[in-house]
Amino acid sequence: MQADLQKTVLVVDEQATARRVLRHMLGLAGYGVKEAASGEQALAMAGEDVDAVVMDLMMPGFGGIETCRRLRATARHRMTPILIVATPDSTDSLAAAFEAGCDDFIPKPVQQSVLDARLTAHLERSGLYRQLERMHRTLNRYVSPRTRQMAEQYACSGALPPPHQVEVCVLFTDIRGFTQLSQDLDPERLFSLLSRQLALQVDLVYEHGGYVDKYAGDGIMAVFEGEDRAERACRCALDIIANARSADSASLGSVFAVGCGLHDGRAVIGNIGSRDHLDYSVIGGTVNLAARLCGFSDRLAVTVSESVRNAVPAEARLNFSTARAVDVKGFREPVVVYRLQPES
Repeated sequence: MQADLQKTVLVVDEQATARRVLRHMLGLAGYGVKEAASGEQALAMAGEDVDAVVMDLMMPGFGGIETCRRLRATARHRMTPILIVATPDSTDSLAAAFEAGCDDFIPKPVQQSVLDARLTAHLERSGLYRQLERMHRTLNRYVSPRTRQMAEQYACSGALPPPHQVEVCVLFTDIRGFTQLSQDLDPERLFSLLSRQLALQVDLVYEHGGYVDKYAGDGIMAVFEGEDRAERACRCALDIIANARSADSASLGSVFAVGCGLHDGRAVIGNIGSRDHLDYSVIGGTVNLAARLCGFSDRLAVTVSESVRNAVPAEARLNFSTARAVDVKGFREPVVVYRLQPES
């Protein structure tokens, strides 16, 4: 099978004749070839365009073992196929080469069929690994750290962790008048503006030590844990409002009118859904009340529950308005709320 023409193999051997033979063989298989006469030169040449290394075991200076070890120490070549060319009786040296990270060895004299088969197999393996790495990085952008951690545990154990209770401070945001904006703006323009605004919010959540549990249309649900979770969530909400005030939205004629709601309490975190489609999320009354308080917030304002107010220490120097009681749908008793004021 002909190799992908985009694949480049670095051939490392002090002998020009040996390099010329390998270049010919690799060329017949469709590979591009780079040549190095020493381990030191190989390290200097092993950039992003090198997909595999075929290297002689015995060389002056950095031998094949040390060169292999140094290549493996670089992030780019952690999984690059490294094939060592050696005589079959080099048992001890080959053992050391495998310990240094080489993937395979090719016995001298090199046979075209052996070189083709082993190089193809290792390139396919490294290609699959890099594809998995790209998928992993991409998925990390779509799921919360909590969900990622749970998925990794499940992949290792094969068992879903049971739901458990956690003490959290939940922050909801919402853009006021979004329905009207959706009627006034071109959909693509609206999508771009919304994405930019939510990106600012998400960055601030992680900057303050929380994580985004989910997007909720034109807002987010963020979760904060730890001893100082309420204070961090409050400061995050204030920063979100400050950014909304200062955001460049001249095309709208007004700023994005964000409102925030926060509640601190106990919630349950676990898997929700069917066997084929799960969501790992925080649920319970704490989440519901935070969402309701977000609905109570005025434009560019932050409404917090009494539990949030009580959890913030006096030395935090956050400013809260006078308490007021409001009726909240789904809650039997009035809920005491405060408005969190911008810091003076």
